[in-house]
Amino acid sequence: MHTLRPALLTDHYELTMVSAALRDGTAHRRCVFEVFSRRLPAGRRYGVVAGTARLVDLIREFRFDQADIDFLRRTGVVDEQGADWLSGYRFTGDVDGYAEGELFFPGSPILTVSGSFAECVVLETLVLSVLNHDCAVAAAAARMVTAARGRALIEMGARRAHEEAAVAAARAAYLAGFRFTSNLAAGQRYGIPTAGTAAHAFTLLHDDERAAFASQVATLGRETTLLVDTYDISQGIRTAIEVAGPELRAIRIDSGDLAVIAQQSRELLDSLGATETKIIVSGDLDEYAIAALAAEPVDMYGAGTAVVTGSGAPTAGLVYKLVEVEGRPVVKRSEQKATIGGRKVAVRRHKPTGTAIEEIVVPQGVPDRRPNDRLLQRSYVVDGESMELPKLDESREHLRQCLISIPWEGLKLSAGDPAIPVTVVPAE
Repeated sequence: MHTLRPALLTDHYELTMVSAALRDGTAHRRCVFEVFSRRLPAGRRYGVVAGTARLVDLIREFRFDQADIDFLRRTGVVDEQGADWLSGYRFTGDVDGYAEGELFFPGSPILTVSGSFAECVVLETLVLSVLNHDCAVAAAAARMVTAARGRALIEMGARRAHEEAAVAAARAAYLAGFRFTSNLAAGQRYGIPTAGTAAHAFTLLHDDERAAFASQVATLGRETTLLVDTYDISQGIRTAIEVAGPELRAIRIDSGDLAVIAQQSRELLDSLGATETKIIVSGDLDEYAIAALAAEPVDMYGAGTAVVTGSGAPTAGLVYKLVEVEGRPVVKRSEQKATIGGRKVAVRRHKPTGTAIEEIVVPQGVPDRRPNDRLLQRSYVVDGESMELPKLDESREHLRQCLISIPWEGLKLSAGDPAIPVTVVPAE
């Protein structure tokens, strides 16, 4: 099976623009493109930057091999001049942006790509594909982490997503604070702790529930998690403790009224002497369902579909727009889709206590820095060379600190204004 290289994970019109720009001589004009959102998804008060490190790796690999060039010639996507240019493509420009794990708001210039028009415009689809997906997943996952109030979460959505998107989603969820993933590819690629034990199929395979539990404990020991809702939950719990003893690490419940069942299960476990056995719940959980279980005796949540689909917002709504040509600001003026020209610099303004109060964005200038301001942009690629990037665990901690810094109203799950305003000020 042929695997597409990053260069063909793009849109037809990007290459036709390159061909036309090469023909008329504008392809090599120095340009600046910016990634930002005009608005947050409905009900959201912040976005989360995720996927930037993945994107930098893909830009490094962005090449057109001979098979790619032959396909583009054969189908008439590019002319000979365009084909020749693409065959030698290497990104030689700069990429700057917000750190992974940084919060963003409408108008935040989260990524800046600068270089020649041709080398930057062909990256548009790749940039937006990565960031729109990963940012959407990370924002949904961050809301779930907040709703969980310190209880652990495991991401288990691989069966509800494209196979590669599932790996990216696991990474974004871990960045947002999930503790485990069920996805082994994510564990291998990114060092994310993996977890999982058995599905209902394993119980149904055996002659009865006791035999299934005995087999699992014999293989994995008492530190395993037994799935107790294949038949009758109460009897499943009793059987689990009879087989594994009160030292059983955890039970998992995947169906029913989880609030009521969690209470009843905790009471039953305690009555059986299994006071330290944890309760894990799963089954179409999103941030609202998790929040509704906050007062119940639940120790860990398993979330799948809602995580990998952005919990109702499967894209972050990011756009990639040209804002500067040869040092000259350019502006799109169409109604509802206007842009602000010029390369932007952004800082996050804080109270002395550390609470974020405002984001300041300056086009074509430098913000008036105050003592508690934090510069938001950093270099990812300089003259085509990738810079050293933070480790995933460092980005995870960065997001945790960012969420602590915003006003508490910004963490509410209810609809409302962005957690902090973004102010665009004129350049000095």
